[in-house]
Amino acid sequence: MKSAYAQFLFLMSGADHDQMDRMRSYLTNMCTGWDVEQVKSIVGETLHDIVNPLVFAEAAELIADHKLCGRDVVVVSASGEEIVAPIARALGATHAMATRMVVEDGKYTGEIAFYCYGEGKAEAIRELAAREGYALEHCYAYSDSITDIPMLEVVGHPTVVNPDRALRKEAAARGWPVLTFSRPVSLRDRIPAPSGAAMATTAAVGVSALAAGALTYSLLRRFAF
Repeated sequence: MKSAYAQFLFLMSGADHDQMDRMRSYLTNMCTGWDVEQVKSIVGETLHDIVNPLVFAEAAELIADHKLCGRDVVVVSASGEEIVAPIARALGATHAMATRMVVEDGKYTGEIAFYCYGEGKAEAIRELAAREGYALEHCYAYSDSITDIPMLEVVGHPTVVNPDRALRKEAAARGWPVLTFSRPVSLRDRIPAPSGAAMATTAAVGVSALAAGALTYSLLRRFAF
């Protein structure tokens, strides 16, 4: 069970949109019937030994700056909530929004309830802003992927960080600021790991951060085994 779930987390965290579409049937067969609480327990026991998350030091510093200004920080990711929530806690984020699996009677059905990707991220951010009273025109967004254009468009202060070629071109056309982050560090070294289930941290490709008054950046980029 532990090795199977580790494989499941790897797939859910490292997949892009096209890969996720191809994996839907595979994920359904893999996790159908798994007990959610047992999965969370396994994550807490093993995941920090399987995957060592990397965070850009500049991103951690940016989060700290936003928090000092009294802004909420929210992690937004296409990865599964089982992966994203522990990272958000480790980074001191206020909220986390991520892809969710369907759960019935405490077990995964194998279906994906909400895919936090592309326009889905923008939708999730708008809903959170309405619920929490965030003024999106005063929020900041950070991303490295062209797929996050919908998210960047909903805030007043979009910024691209280490952008892919398509996003760099788009940023130039729109006059968006471009930042370069170059100092990856281990999340364990940067932020002491908590005990218990909260130790279940992993790297999530495409993670973003929302701060009210502030919004988002792809904080964690690659797996380090």
